[in-house]
Amino acid sequence: MPAPSEYTEIFLQPGEFHFGAAETRIRTLLGSCVAITMWHPIRRLGGMCHYLLPTRQEGVSQDLDGRYGDEAILLFLRAIDERETAPRDYQVKVFGGGNMFPALAKGKAMEVGVRNIALATEVLGQMGCSVVAQHVGDIGHRTIIFDVWSGDVWVKHQRHMGVAELGVKG
Repeated sequence: MPAPSEYTEIFLQPGEFHFGAAETRIRTLLGSCVAITMWHPIRRLGGMCHYLLPTRQEGVSQDLDGRYGDEAILLFLRAIDERETAPRDYQVKVFGGGNMFPALAKGKAMEVGVRNIALATEVLGQMGCSVVAQHVGDIGHRTIIFDVWSGDVWVKHQRHMGVAELGVKG
């Protein structure tokens, strides 16, 4: 489906969330973060989140924070409910969770991408959502473009070398 003659382009920074109508294109850049897109093919509305960590350490506050995967998904549920639709009616896609520093020692901090992917898979499954496409894991970063008018998501994956491979001593 071609782009509308006029559309709004949104660039999501880490921790941001946007849900909108068909005349919207949403972009973001991911490393170990994860983006989820949800698109309603009949109503042509949808959104994207860009979260940094799976959960907040100190628990959920009254204000949802899109930096955390579990809370970003709650933002989706709120937006879906406000539009009187159901999560099962949306096409769901998941992106990101890349390893940005493959040459560095393994540890909990280095596994954030893996944990982000696991959170998305688990929570979306609990919601009864089926993920129709994903591009997750691996090494490097991704540019994501989501055209809400068509439901298309474009991914540019840039693999890059780690610190040791660049000759930097650490």
